[in-house]
Amino acid sequence: QVQLVESAGGLVQAGGSLRLSCAASGDTFTFYTMAWFRQAPGKERDFVAAISQTGRTTNYADSVKGRFTISRDNGENTVYLQMNSLRPEDTAAYYCAARRLLSVFDTSKYNIWGRGTQVTVSS
Repeated sequence: QVQLVESAGGLVQAGGSLRLSCAASGDTFTFYTMAWFRQAPGKERDFVAAISQTGRTTNYADSVKGRFTISRDNGENTVYLQMNSLRPEDTAAYYCAARRLLSVFDTSKYNIWGRGTQVTVSS
């Protein structure tokens, strides 16, 4: 199965932007639906965005629609999360996730996870 490694997150001011990347290795990248989740301290891990194997279909949590964009480069085996208009409530550890042949609208069955990367948004 695929292994996932997220790029470093960072500290950004409210209203700023940040792009996360997640590099996959160890299996055929195009077999996998890819997603981003996040977990704030003391809270459950929440779905953020997902993208289909071809990249043609995406799904977003309501809280990030219009601000975040998920994309993938199948030639580079990488998935991205572009985060704009960041808010303090976006502060969390962000996790890349994968599962073979999963609908982007099924947010509960991811079985492969990266280690996570911290994003902190200051007010």
